[in-house]
Amino acid sequence: MPAVPVTVATAVQKSIPIQLRPIGNVESYSSIPVKAQVGGELVRIYFKEGQEVRKGDLLFEIDRRPYEQALHQAEANLNRDIAQQRQAEANLAHDQAQAKNAEVQAARYAKLAGEGVVSKESNDQMRTNAQALQEATHADEAALESARAALGADRASVERAKLDLAYCTIHSPLDGRTGSLQVKEGTLIKANADTPMVTINQIMPAYVTFSVPEDQLAEIRRSMSARPLEVEAYIPSGPEVPVRGQLSFIDNTVDSATGVIKLKATFANRERRLWPGQFVNVVLTLGSDDNVTVVPTEAVQTGQKGQYAFVVKSDQTVESRVLTVGRTVGHETVILQGIQTGETVVTDGQLRLIPGFKVKIETAAPSQAAGRASGASQ
Repeated sequence: MPAVPVTVATAVQKSIPIQLRPIGNVESYSSIPVKAQVGGELVRIYFKEGQEVRKGDLLFEIDRRPYEQALHQAEANLNRDIAQQRQAEANLAHDQAQAKNAEVQAARYAKLAGEGVVSKESNDQMRTNAQALQEATHADEAALESARAALGADRASVERAKLDLAYCTIHSPLDGRTGSLQVKEGTLIKANADTPMVTINQIMPAYVTFSVPEDQLAEIRRSMSARPLEVEAYIPSGPEVPVRGQLSFIDNTVDSATGVIKLKATFANRERRLWPGQFVNVVLTLGSDDNVTVVPTEAVQTGQKGQYAFVVKSDQTVESRVLTVGRTVGHETVILQGIQTGETVVTDGQLRLIPGFKVKIETAAPSQAAGRASGASQ
């Protein structure tokens, strides 16, 4: 029989990463619905839909005139009650002085009445006058307390009016990207309306949420306790270069209906490649298998006795080897038993081979790692 042309590769020893490859969903790091805290006519919008804004940037302005008038009224009431408090303090000081003098006079008349110098009627009159002035002092004290309470209420009203006036200008609460505008200039805005005026999403950084089978939880927790776990996100139909982040969250409950647990990774997303709501291919690296034997996945065939591969011997004939295989990463498969490092395996042309056939090597290529992590990890 003529030699059968085949393509071959060499089994090599290398380190293979231990990876999980679920589908993930991008979430904004923070999403804030912007609402007005006071009602009124919307007089101006300071940004465009989809624009990047910084924390503190002016977004909206509501008609300030009703709130300016309310502030002026509150300030006028405050000034009025300040004057009334001063008047109450003056009245109290005046009546306290008179009451003190009346007490001295009453004490003097009581002594004179005891000596028989003045009549009892005069003594009683002086004592009654002193008591009346004392009661007038108590009334002045009550009036002063009332004026102070009114003054406190006025100050609170002024602060509230200032706060309402400040609420007429709405600023961005965070750095982010604005969404679709739900209002237009001239719209009558309702305070704390059900529908936000605009929603701002913070996408730097961004989250990617994904789920993995619960039987992987122990390995994930063990690896995470040893070091930060790297997570890569590949955008479908996007560049080959992944977006890199770290695992930041493991949910506290396994979904009993599906048997999966939710995880979340944080990405700096400085290039803004990740977009909220987007689906991405996630690669979670837990560690690596060091010094394992790998061959190209196309060298592994499936037959009646299980998986096998054709190995080229030194005399250029082939023999069939039953294999025990491990994980497949990219275009490479880990061989646990059946092939040794350095042996040559057939990667193309197996259909024309029978053990013992001679082969003609058309192309020899060393085993290469997958360029993009798109194969499923077994």
